Amino acid sequence: MRRFTAVNSLLKRSNYLLQLQRHGFSQIVAQRTTSVHETETKIPKMPSFDYSPPPYDGPSTAEIIEKRREFLSPALFHFYNTPLNIVEGKMQYVFDETGRRYLDAFGGIATVSCGHSHPEIVKSVIKQLKLIQHSTILYLNHTISDFAEALVSNLPGDLKVVFFTNSGTEANELAMMMARLYTGCNDIVSLRNSYHGNAGATMGATAQSNWKFNVVQSGVHHAINPDPYRGIFGSDGEKYARDVHDLIQFGTSGQVAGFIGESIQGVGGIVELAPGYLPAAYDIVRRAGGICIADEVQSGFARTGTHFWGFQSHGVIPDIVTMAKGIGNGIPLGAVVTTPEVAGVLSRRSYFNTFGGNPMCTAAGHAVLRVIHEEKLQENAFLVGSHLKRRFTQLKDKHELIGDVRGRGLMLGVEFVTDRDLKTPAKTETLHLMDQMKEMGVLVGKGGFFGNVFRITPPLCFTVSDADFLVDVMDHAVSKM
Repeated sequence: MRRFTAVNSLLKRSNYLLQLQRHGFSQIVAQRTTSVHETETKIPKMPSFDYSPPPYDGPSTAEIIEKRREFLSPALFHFYNTPLNIVEGKMQYVFDETGRRYLDAFGGIATVSCGHSHPEIVKSVIKQLKLIQHSTILYLNHTISDFAEALVSNLPGDLKVVFFTNSGTEANELAMMMARLYTGCNDIVSLRNSYHGNAGATMGATAQSNWKFNVVQSGVHHAINPDPYRGIFGSDGEKYARDVHDLIQFGTSGQVAGFIGESIQGVGGIVELAPGYLPAAYDIVRRAGGICIADEVQSGFARTGTHFWGFQSHGVIPDIVTMAKGIGNGIPLGAVVTTPEVAGVLSRRSYFNTFGGNPMCTAAGHAVLRVIHEEKLQENAFLVGSHLKRRFTQLKDKHELIGDVRGRGLMLGVEFVTDRDLKTPAKTETLHLMDQMKEMGVLVGKGGFFGNVFRITPPLCFTVSDADFLVDVMDHAVSKM
């Protein structure tokens, strides 16, 4: 063994001397210096931001974890090996208990639309809180009607009647019930890989086993997902739509209540529906007597950049639109918007929602609309999102681990695979990358059925510098794999 080591050392030294003779000492030093710089790249620097949080004097991370274990649901989970304790947020940034700043590229699951603690929204909420926090829709208050008027002005066609809820799940539950009441049918068509909520009807419409409990979930038929990356028909939307026709013909009476679909599947991994799918599916469902529900909980409120609503990029007008998340910038608020004709079905009985249309929440929602338009956040989502997607695509060309880049505006997905041909989900690698990026100051979301997709849904105030920092950090992390 010693003899082998000695010979090996001698050979290395001979090669080194030969290089000296051929190229000169200075060239070899330059080569070695370059090699060191290539392997020891600097960690990207976060863009500057003119704010420093005050010292945190709350409970420690360990104390919070202990209370969470003792007093909260055991079903709760958290990201990262070392959970992050976020104590403050400003626009596209959040701060932990030490005052460290992070770039938030997840936006509280596509919820923080205008920015954390946006001053105009905070101002509107505080103003309303000082007047009255809650009354009931049994009394008059102008905030709910003012917001409803402003909201429908952003919707096409005859979508003019608003029902306010507290969440996306509630909104989708109400929409599905209205479709069943209006048509007199029970069957609803949804898509595989979709997520619409975690209550009775919406869990039935959801089509990922990860999010479904073994309880009665009847009356929903799940069509083949028109996924351009993993789907059996690639990007041919009309071929996927034929399955909707077959489901209705062979799985129902031939008449259905409706169809519910996300314009871009969020929890499912930022999956854009294949071109041509929604117009064909809507036509099939309407010919079977059903109505069409657009779930805009994640893709609405200018997030896709090209349009205010995700369904608009498909050239369709739904009969019902559901929304939440970005509608309130973090305030618990949801809504169902439909036509006067469909809305009339709820007058058959008494329908009531205690907190739906709460003055504080609707004041926040109205402020969100003003900020989106006044600060041109839709245009920003398009410009910054397009730049970000281009840079992610360049990373895909560089790193084999990246299998697909997709989405619109500031609703983007990056899917990781260990084999591009087989599209083998890189689940472990995705978790590792998330942790490494967090250590460098970037927070991203995770989704997809296999948990191997980065969900990039930051506040719409995200800048080009933020986008470049995000991509540079991801590049650095993947390069270290």
